[in-house]
Amino acid sequence: MPYGTKHAGFWLVAVTFATLGVVFTTGCGKKPKPATDVTKPPTTQTQTQTPEQPKEPPKPSVEPQTEMMLEDVYFDYDKSNLRDDARTTLERDAQMLSKSTGVRVLLEGHCDERGTVEYNLALGDRRAQSVKAYLVQFGIDAGRLSTISYGEERPFAQGSDDSAWSQNRRVHFVIQK
Repeated sequence: MPYGTKHAGFWLVAVTFATLGVVFTTGCGKKPKPATDVTKPPTTQTQTQTPEQPKEPPKPSVEPQTEMMLEDVYFDYDKSNLRDDARTTLERDAQMLSKSTGVRVLLEGHCDERGTVEYNLALGDRRAQSVKAYLVQFGIDAGRLSTISYGEERPFAQGSDDSAWSQNRRVHFVIQK
């Protein structure tokens, strides 16, 4: 019998046991699951905050007013003095503005289509200035109020009748951010 054949069975058994030893000591590639700690809640992917992140500050119970509605005021034909209904409206507008001290407002003076362009621009300016002066009397800082006149160039209502004209003789408020 040649030398290698007599010991072939021994080597076959030795290699088999060595292979099995490696398999048992290293495992089959699966790692055992770590024991779960029952004192900690399970972590899920839906959680948005981790202990390292600062918590979001609590929201105020009353949200700040983001949309302020100031009412337009209307004027008689060819006038810039305030009517009684305009004063009442401006008192409400002044109360709202006094609560929102960071808000700036553009006062737009408008006119109906009657009169020349130059005359209506001047009349629209007088209307915006009279509204500004009235609001300042109620404690609104004049620096928060700016004026512009559009005259007859930006009508609210289309038409050439008393209904359209009365809607176009106004001061309109634009909140500026």
